[in-house]
Amino acid sequence: MPLERVEPLLTGELTALRESGTLKGQENIITGVVPAAGGLGPRVTLEGHGDRAFLRMNSNSYLGLALHPHLMAAEARAVELYGTGPGAVRFISGTYRPHVELEQKLAAFHDREAAMIMSAAYATVMGVLPRFITEQTLVVSDALNHNCIINAIRLSGPAQKAVYGHLRMDELDRILESGKGQVQRACVVTDGVFSMRGDHVPLDELVEICRRHETGYEEGIITVVDDSHGVGAFGEHGRGTEEYTGARADMLISTLGKALGVNGGYVASSRTVINYLRETVPFYIYSNPITPAEAAASLMAVEILDSDEGQRLLRHLRGLVQRLRDGLAERGLETIPGEHPIVPVMIRDTDRTSALVKHLFDHDILVTGLNFPVVPRGDEEIRLQVSAAHTEQDIEYLLQVLHG
Repeated sequence: MPLERVEPLLTGELTALRESGTLKGQENIITGVVPAAGGLGPRVTLEGHGDRAFLRMNSNSYLGLALHPHLMAAEARAVELYGTGPGAVRFISGTYRPHVELEQKLAAFHDREAAMIMSAAYATVMGVLPRFITEQTLVVSDALNHNCIINAIRLSGPAQKAVYGHLRMDELDRILESGKGQVQRACVVTDGVFSMRGDHVPLDELVEICRRHETGYEEGIITVVDDSHGVGAFGEHGRGTEEYTGARADMLISTLGKALGVNGGYVASSRTVINYLRETVPFYIYSNPITPAEAAASLMAVEILDSDEGQRLLRHLRGLVQRLRDGLAERGLETIPGEHPIVPVMIRDTDRTSALVKHLFDHDILVTGLNFPVVPRGDEEIRLQVSAAHTEQDIEYLLQVLHG
């Protein structure tokens, strides 16, 4: 069989990943959810660990909406009406009323003319960027942009690519100045909130820099922000980095699968841009959308976020984040300043990071440790992620275990 010749090569690559420290290895399998009770937030049980109930401090569910009864009921009702799957791609017969209503709601939420949902935010980035990057385009990217942005740029084959140091707006300024007259268009793409650090792009500065340089490019400068970690978790009303900085990008990409608690991705922009993307993005044209039930649950999530309840959840979330940051400071633990619910604890040593991850696991707390070479040597960290489903008691317990 042909695989008999290939499998030893694959085994060698897996061994190399293990030796380099980048092998992800066996996944934890969640077998159940223990509801919130007695002043504690929800816990999960894991395969192979009996009835131990673990506190999740490594989930992107920033508002805790995945267990919200209104979302669960909305999804269940839609399953009864439409079944479990779309059965086709959008342009054949896979567009359902919840898909259209969700797109309309997302466009209004972000004050855009139109929006388009896709199977995932990763697929959205991979589909959108190549449609605006030509052989006459300079692409400019932050050094810590997400893997989906990096791969989308590779797929696009731009005329020129430039990477500026993380959040270094002075470098962005110089790059755009030097690119004038060499290409027809520039495309500046960045994460809104950076997933490893919880810091955010100064979008107001970025947009102003692009405005100053746009006359030097025949087709202007396009700004694209992937705010998957920002929407629903950042800004006074949860509208993400755009709201927090008071600026907006030409195209906003985000997810339904983090703070909104469901699944899928989307892009919001002008009606012309969205109409163009519907006709040209292969990840949209040739791939099934999220299910009608997922769309219905996502619509409910946006409605909750854009309500008094959403404001209460955001206030509670911000309070927990501040308590965690204060507690870390009291214990002499280093973190990166910010207000986002991603709170990195900078350990700056691989062995100590691994040991602390194990210590927390032994005390029924799930966290993500980031070691070299995933992060540069000396930047090893534990990434804590706070959710509105957590309680003050949860945060105090985490701080107690960290102190121990």
